[in-house]
Amino acid sequence: MTSNSSSGFMIFTVFLIISPCLLPCQAQLSDESFYDETCPRALSIIRGRISAAVASELRMAASLIRLHFHDCFVQGCDASILLNDAQGERSSISNANSVRGFEVIEAIKAELEEQCAQTVSCADIVAVAAGDASVAESNFQLVIFKSFLAVSGPTWPVKLGRLDSPTAAPVADADANLPRFDNTLPQLITFFSRKGFNERELVALSGAHTFGRAKCFFFRDRVNGNGNDIDAGFARTIVDTVPCPGDGSGDDNLGNLDFFTPETWDNRYFMNLIENRGLLASDQALHSGGSTDSIVEEYAINGARFRSDFAAAMIKMGDLPPPNGLQGQIRRVCSVPN
Repeated sequence: MTSNSSSGFMIFTVFLIISPCLLPCQAQLSDESFYDETCPRALSIIRGRISAAVASELRMAASLIRLHFHDCFVQGCDASILLNDAQGERSSISNANSVRGFEVIEAIKAELEEQCAQTVSCADIVAVAAGDASVAESNFQLVIFKSFLAVSGPTWPVKLGRLDSPTAAPVADADANLPRFDNTLPQLITFFSRKGFNERELVALSGAHTFGRAKCFFFRDRVNGNGNDIDAGFARTIVDTVPCPGDGSGDDNLGNLDFFTPETWDNRYFMNLIENRGLLASDQALHSGGSTDSIVEEYAINGARFRSDFAAAMIKMGDLPPPNGLQGQIRRVCSVPN
């Protein structure tokens, strides 16, 4: 080898070492076989933990799906929402004292670290957990509530290979990217279109409110006379049963997002909107004389179309990438960077 070729080889070697493309960064996502060689029990461990968590608390299924949504919509699906940073996105108005499921993800991560250290990303755990939670809810119903058969939640293939962000997004970024409980339809359309989602996908993803709960704080004004598009009898029922009085008390009292079939994945949520019985203002906005009315009405009639559209939208949401140039990692503990 000549001296020139030797120099070229050395330069190329240095390039390999320092090139950002070869350092940890967000890779092309793969299929569900991604961990078959490096951590073959990964998916079964996640599934088992999610089943146990939902069996312990039915509400956790909805919380884990929401956690995935709130992670992906801020700076991509990078588990940044899990970082316990007082100045980060967990402190935003849409997340503080509202987003849940952190302890479930941490328990899964701890078990995976014992099996295959620093192999499965927290971001992948969150994505898989959301998919498993959709099914776990209904499985729990079938075991406990034998008086009726619940339709299982939709399933979708979860892509894998995400990396974790070393930093949380600032509060301002979360506030700027996450839809709010009091958004109007034009505001919702804007939030979703920024992420590449059309109106049908907006309505389909909102259908996750077929189960889960919200705190009185988020619907107090609506049920206490400040919502002109709410069924009066429904509003009185919510005020009395939650309870959620207009005097400012009971902020943390919980109301079912779907009052009528709160523990079943179905299309009753959309029927509620047609009847002006959406719990949140942002729910009712989907059927308020605007461009999404027809989609709500379609889903209210065709539950199968809702299920398939929801699954497709969840796959698309799971593809939301971190910002260009963000260097990812696989965290050892999900709440702190390495």
